[in-house]
Amino acid sequence: MESSTGNAAVITSNKPMHRAWAMYDWANSAYNLVITSTIFPIYYEAVTEHTNADKSVTDIVSFFGIHVKNTSLFDYSIATAYLVIAMLSPILSSIADYQGNKKAFMKLFCYLGSAACCCLYFFNSRTLELGVICSALAAIGYCGSLVFYNAYLPEIALEHERDRVSAQGFSYGYVGSVILQVICFVFVLKPEWFGITDSSFPPRLSFLLVGLWWFGFAQITFAKLPKGVALEKGTGHNVLLNGFDELRKVWTQLKKMPVLKTYLGAFFFYSMGVQTVMLAATLFGKKELKLEATQLIAVILIIQLVAIAGAYIMAKLSERFGNLQVLLFVVLIWIAICIFAYFVQTAMQFYVIAAIVGLVMGGIQSLSRSTYANIMPPTHDTASFFSFYDVTEKLAIVIGMVSFGLIDGLMDMRTAILALITYFAAGALILYLAIRKSAQIAH
Repeated sequence: MESSTGNAAVITSNKPMHRAWAMYDWANSAYNLVITSTIFPIYYEAVTEHTNADKSVTDIVSFFGIHVKNTSLFDYSIATAYLVIAMLSPILSSIADYQGNKKAFMKLFCYLGSAACCCLYFFNSRTLELGVICSALAAIGYCGSLVFYNAYLPEIALEHERDRVSAQGFSYGYVGSVILQVICFVFVLKPEWFGITDSSFPPRLSFLLVGLWWFGFAQITFAKLPKGVALEKGTGHNVLLNGFDELRKVWTQLKKMPVLKTYLGAFFFYSMGVQTVMLAATLFGKKELKLEATQLIAVILIIQLVAIAGAYIMAKLSERFGNLQVLLFVVLIWIAICIFAYFVQTAMQFYVIAAIVGLVMGGIQSLSRSTYANIMPPTHDTASFFSFYDVTEKLAIVIGMVSFGLIDGLMDMRTAILALITYFAAGALILYLAIRKSAQIAH
């Protein structure tokens, strides 16, 4: 591990704390599955397609008078949400470190996201702007709370526990989200069981349930997590200005840590591909393969269930071969996935690729987080350090989604997915350099 001038907090193994921390994944992953991956994209596609007088179908929508392709609008709105978080999180993280109130900021974004999900209940073909804005606010709440959630990992887990605890969080998330997903699917697929005749009601009810689920189970986490320890303030301390000063200090430390700096570069590039594939998968299946809602639901469930095993498998492999080496292997698999996806033509082929995506999706997310926690220096200002991690990921998503939306708008989604290979290839190359630098330091 690279050294630092920071002061490390005293950490003891606390499994009840680990479980409480992981429960936030259980709470908010329902958003990631229902809103990001399944029911919302399917519903969004349905309410934003229109049949013209000549019976032709158009996917061009008007958003505050701007005419744009519906899938591109979705990509741009999510990219905007991530850009907002990329700009805000460094400042808020530094403020949280100085005031010792990571939990308060985590609550703020949690409640913003859950409220936005509840408001999606009112989204229909006549309220496109409301739906797009609320989905963006939900993304801001989700990502913003994760900045502070991730920053707790090095504070609540010993170094040798972090891969396991990180995987535990993702596994809790996959299990919890699947449970709520199944509940929502009962309403969506069998509305007649409940006497529901309005076809838009089950998906809108699902959005409401996500918001309530997220808010409710998050209370378990908030009841257990410590508030945090405020950093010592110097003379003339200004919360906002010192927030920027903290970022400068973190960047100064990063420049002296070649492995951590190189790893962040690799993470930036492969995150462009990983997150974009995850956010666009459902729309790709519906638009390019013309899959029915039930088929798309099966695909996403495959991904979620396999991802539970994937997170633990990658954690075990990292114990034997090393985190960076396993991450490199996983990124190479992602390159193969993109190539395969370009040629996919049938539902069965899509199921196969979904299983592979699930295996590496859970692994790469969990291992990326724990690898950063292990490489970063021992320090009190974990929120500031993790803001760099989160900003790196959010900027990657912005570039990935915008480029994907542009290529989709100009050409098609298959070409856009094929273009993601360049991001994964760059990430693999830089990971290899990080491995080389780590070996040099070790010797």
